[in-house]
Amino acid sequence: MQRVPHDVLPPDPFADDPDDPAREVAGMDDDVTEPITADERTELLADLSDLAVYQALLAPRGVRGIVVDCGECDQPHYHDWQLLRASLEQLLNDGRMRPHEPAFDPNPADYVSWDYCRGFADGVTTTESAY
Repeated sequence: MQRVPHDVLPPDPFADDPDDPAREVAGMDDDVTEPITADERTELLADLSDLAVYQALLAPRGVRGIVVDCGECDQPHYHDWQLLRASLEQLLNDGRMRPHEPAFDPNPADYVSWDYCRGFADGVTTTESAY
C-alpha cells in the first residue's frame, strides 16, 4: 500500500470550522495512554508466541480463532487468528488496541477459548514427550 502525501489530498472542507462534527471523533484519539511496562511487554510477546503455536495446532483442525468473553458488554467476541495477532501487535507497539470490526456472523463452533488452546497445546506436548 502506497501512502499519499498530505499536500496531494484535497483541502479539508471543514478546516477551521468550529462546528466541524469530526472534532468529537478526533478528540477521542487524544486519550493519553501509559506506555506498556516491561512485564506487560514480556507477557504480550509470550501471548504472541503462544498464539502462533495454537494456530499451528488448531487451524488445520478447522478452528478459526479464539473466543473471548467481554467483561464490558457480557458478549462473546470472536477473533480470527490474524485479527487477534494484529490486535496484540498493535497493543505491543502502540500501548492500546483500536476498535475493529467483529467477525461477521461467526459460527461459535469454529472458535475456542484461550484456556482450551493452552490445554490442547499442553496435551500435544505431553503426548509427544512420552515417545
